[in-house]
Parts: sequence; C-alpha cells; structure tokens
Amino acid sequence: MAKKTLILYYSWSGNTKKMAEKINGEIAGSDIEEVTVADGTFDSDMYKTNDIALDQIQGKEEFPEAQVIDIDFNKYDLILVGSPVWSGYPATPIKSLLEKMKNYKGEVASFFTSAGTNHKAYASHFKEWGNGLNIIGVARDDSEVSDWVKWLNKNYYVK
Repeated sequence: MAKKTLILYYSWSGNTKKMAEKINGEIAGSDIEEVTVADGTFDSDMYKTNDIALDQIQGKEEFPEAQVIDIDFNKYDLILVGSPVWSGYPATPIKSLLEKMKNYKGEVASFFTSAGTNHKAYASHFKEWGNGLNIIGVARDDSEVSDWVKWLNKNYYVK
C-alpha cells in the first residue's frame, strides 16, 4: 500500500518552493504545505538575513516560530522537510517546525537547496534539531533529489 506523504518547506528566495513543488508533482497523492514566519522576521537582503539567522543559532536571538496550518502530522507515513541552507544549517524556522513535530511517529526526510555551502553540516544539524524523530535521509539540490524521489517511488509507493 502506498504511503501517505506530506511535503513541508520553508523558502526564503523561492528556490526551495520550486523544488518542493517539483517533488510534489513526482510523488502521486502527496500533500504540500509552506512553512512561513511572521512578516519582518528576516530581511530582504541575503547577507542581513544570514546575520539574523546566525544570531538565532548562537542563542543571541530566539528562533522564529514556524507558521504552518494546523496539521495532524501522524496521519502521514512520511514527511519531507525542505529548506535552504544558511551557514551550513537548515533555515532557522525549520528548528521550530521540527519541535512542533516532536510527537510525530512516522518517517522524516529532508531536502535542501544550496548555493554551495557545507552539505554535510546541513545533514548533521538537521538530524540534531530533529533529535527523537525517525530521520531516514537527506538529499540536496536537483540531481540528488531526482534520484531520491525515484528511490522513494520505488520503495515507498509501489502498490
């Protein structure tokens, strides 16, 4: 039986949104929801946003609340979480999202878009922030995500 999949993503510039929509189109019957933050949380300038995020990561500022519609996460077998990479970390709203998911019993995987930063650090920090969740994998950018979606379709969605 096919697994029920939810795609959650935070996108600052639109790149992660495009990837999330692509994945949604490739996994039949998947649901997709955007994670947002309050207006004014981040700057429109990438470098200023990076500085804000670093202050959050270093504990100088609070992590922003991840705003997402009221979801019963446990009605899904698999949740895919999409994020840009900020200084080797998932975007800071993802930490708040993973905290909201702490009672989720299914599987979690992450995909991310990057301008060439430390991909191994992203995977490590995602797993750290998702401590207690059943994290089954992390994929990056289009090349890996295409192979990853093929693998998911073969192993998870064969009826």
